[in-house]
Amino acid sequence: MTARQAAARPAGAAPRFEGSSPHLDTLFRTEAPRLLRFFRKKTGNRDTAADMVQETFLRLAGADSTGFRNPAAYLQRVARNLLIDRARRTDVKLAPMHLPFDEEIDRAVAADQTDMLEAEDTLGRFEAAILDLNPKTAEIFLLHRIDGLTYDAIREQMNMSLGAVEYHIMRALAHLDEALSDQ
Repeated sequence: MTARQAAARPAGAAPRFEGSSPHLDTLFRTEAPRLLRFFRKKTGNRDTAADMVQETFLRLAGADSTGFRNPAAYLQRVARNLLIDRARRTDVKLAPMHLPFDEEIDRAVAADQTDMLEAEDTLGRFEAAILDLNPKTAEIFLLHRIDGLTYDAIREQMNMSLGAVEYHIMRALAHLDEALSDQ
């Protein structure tokens, strides 16, 4: 946006994204570095982060963006959705390797005594890690992972924002990852 266009806009009015190539180019120059930092922090991988920035802008370019009053906010939402999609794909890939943490470990799965002892140890560390969580975080995590509630359903039940639900799930997963990886 030129200085002349900014001066012609009413005070307090948000700039309007027209979706044309110059606007997209300007938006890319201003928002891509921030998105790259965001994705790099979340994924821990620079190449993945760069790919996700590109995918974010591809989705923006493919959208009917003529009515966007705040394209940066749209980019933020797309970025969060990409992370959620990525997590879901990872869950699907890892599903065949998932062993449920039931009260009784399936004796048929544990082929020998060593495997059974390791599974019991992991279950004990998992339970201890859950008990070590903030009670609210533990409740939200268990509602999602054990009861199978969606983030939105938890949001409604706990009377909190979606971001707060995501935060508690993230904290629980980070804590469990740390607790279960310390051997």
